[in-house]
Amino acid sequence: MTERTLEFDRVRFLYDNGSPFELSGLTLFFRPGEITALLGPNGSGKTTLMKLANRRLIPESGQIRYGGRPFTELSRRAISRAIGFVPQSEGIAFDYSVLDYVLMGRAPWLSPLAAPGAEDAAIAAAAIAEVGLSAMSRRSVRKLSGGQVQLVLLARVLVQSTQVLLLDEASSALDLANKRLFLEIIRSLAARGKTIILSTHEPAVAEAVADQIVLMKNGTVQAAGPSAAVFTEANLSAVYDTPIRIFPIEGRQVVLWT
Repeated sequence: MTERTLEFDRVRFLYDNGSPFELSGLTLFFRPGEITALLGPNGSGKTTLMKLANRRLIPESGQIRYGGRPFTELSRRAISRAIGFVPQSEGIAFDYSVLDYVLMGRAPWLSPLAAPGAEDAAIAAAAIAEVGLSAMSRRSVRKLSGGQVQLVLLARVLVQSTQVLLLDEASSALDLANKRLFLEIIRSLAARGKTIILSTHEPAVAEAVADQIVLMKNGTVQAAGPSAAVFTEANLSAVYDTPIRIFPIEGRQVVLWT
């Protein structure tokens, strides 16, 4: 059997704030070297699944495992060294430079109260270069555009040096050039053996990079498997509640809706 990096085994979750939303019966697994796209409309449960996958939320029942070990046996530090998370957005209260902000991603690898050293700074500089922001490394993060901030968040998770990367709608604020760069980076990471889980409500993004697709709606998995099998007009139309057509153009599957 192919190695499974991260597994969800009959996971159930519901919020305790009176919200009727519930994730139920999630059984999924994610492998090294693969990009899995969580695809579905807003409110389908993609972000909740992401937060469960790095222990920001705790399941009501079922089990989540990393490397075959239940999350309950792993410390938060161990999970931070294994699983990195890029949120949809992040409030930044202080005028950190891009370099200092990205360096925060090294925290799981530093001793308590230790400051980043020269090696950490070199790792951060390389990550900033990979996302195309070297010229802005001394600029305040608060003075960047929304799309540039998303690239900074990606650089921060790169320096965290984790096996799993969770990218929650991380490409939604990017312009076309930076979206292309973003997708090239995650393809490169998967080629290096990383496990990539990308949530999106954009079918074009999922089609462009995903090896596996998980279609979600109302807290449940509607379909999951290889992209070629799951990315169909019938499946997408059912998930988005709107007629969708798919046309092959120059080797790509182009999605149109009416």
